[in-house]
Amino acid sequence: MILVRRQAILILTIFLFMFPPATQAQDSLYANLPALWSLQQCFDYAMHTNIQLNSLRLTRLSSEQDLLLSKAARQPNLNASLAQSLTGSKSISGFGTTTTGSYQVNTSGNYSANSNVIIFEGGYINYDIRQKNLAYQVAGLNIAAQVNDLTVLITQSYLNILLAEENIVYLKDVVTTSEAQVKQAQDQYDVGSIALVSLIQLQAQLASDRYLLTTGQTLYRQYKLVLKQILQLPSSYDFNIVEPDTLITNTHLKALQEVQDSAQANRPEVKSSELGIKISQLDLAKAKTGYLPTLTGGASIGSSYAGGNNGYSYFKQLDNNFYQQIGLTLSIPIFTNRIVKTNVEKAKISIDQSKLILQDTKTNLNQTIEQAYINVLNAQAQYDAAVEQLKYSQEGYRVASEQLKIGAATIVVFLQQKNLYIQALQAYIQAKYSAALNVRIYDFYMGIPVKL
Repeated sequence: MILVRRQAILILTIFLFMFPPATQAQDSLYANLPALWSLQQCFDYAMHTNIQLNSLRLTRLSSEQDLLLSKAARQPNLNASLAQSLTGSKSISGFGTTTTGSYQVNTSGNYSANSNVIIFEGGYINYDIRQKNLAYQVAGLNIAAQVNDLTVLITQSYLNILLAEENIVYLKDVVTTSEAQVKQAQDQYDVGSIALVSLIQLQAQLASDRYLLTTGQTLYRQYKLVLKQILQLPSSYDFNIVEPDTLITNTHLKALQEVQDSAQANRPEVKSSELGIKISQLDLAKAKTGYLPTLTGGASIGSSYAGGNNGYSYFKQLDNNFYQQIGLTLSIPIFTNRIVKTNVEKAKISIDQSKLILQDTKTNLNQTIEQAYINVLNAQAQYDAAVEQLKYSQEGYRVASEQLKIGAATIVVFLQQKNLYIQALQAYIQAKYSAALNVRIYDFYMGIPVKL
């Protein structure tokens, strides 16, 4: 039994050495990832590894193959056919009672090659090539649209992490101050200079500050998880982001109409919808070719032989039976059970639908940009108000802290000022990053790259 166990352990060890677990391969895959990520590194990494983006790239490759196939329809085809058979039969000779029979096996073969080429089909192939080329361009525009969406998502997640980090720093400072105040109050209570209720109120405030800090830390972890999911990093991988020295915010906003005009002219979703109309128009052109005749040219060569054929040899039969053929075939549609007319009418409907899609795309884009413009104005106004609010609440908290030390203010007044300061502080941080995010999104519609 011991020997069997040792052999099993040895076999398992050899197997693990030859075929390491997938987790080890994954660890090596992510071994070279940085521990500290800048916003640009997040962009670069997502552009190469995002699954949705790579799926769209594969779709574009598939569209390219459709285009190549459409172009190949102009070329003639070539097919070869070879058939070989054995035929067994009885052969009867003589008459009446003097007949004799024998069983014979004969061989035969047919060999041919033929080629066809479309000479005229109403321009269908040319229309199809143009349509497939437009579809290939649309696939590229879909990639560009996905890149834009990823850029906004990554920027938002990145700034949320920065917001949570800064919030944690301030909240840690608040907790440290509360701990010092509780310690001071405890000393005062021990010597009988303050009542127990005052000490309890400060202890309750400390617990509330610690709760806020824990909540902030939880939000920080959640925001990191969101960015990790966007970048599609493994759950076991931990990272931090680069904190910019300052958040440079463009205070000179472009006019709303200027940004909307620029977006209408350059955004990939608009260009894709415009090409959608052209694709539908080519569908109509292709459908109308069904009314026109089709002229096809064809050529073929071949030969055959049959065993036991008048004593001719195999090669002699091939020479005697060798043929060449060339011809034209004209196919004229006369009655098509309304198939062509239906295709034409449906193509016209598709054009109208494509125009509605373009109109809807432009309308939604203008509304989105207008909302982004309103968000920028609101965010900047909130930031200015938050700066002013923080200034006075911070001063009020400082004065209340000094008054508490000398007994000139009650615990209730002090806690009110402190809560106002904490609320103003969190509002300031939120407004600061909200303004930074909304300005960058608005500028991004103008075609300005996102930078911190």
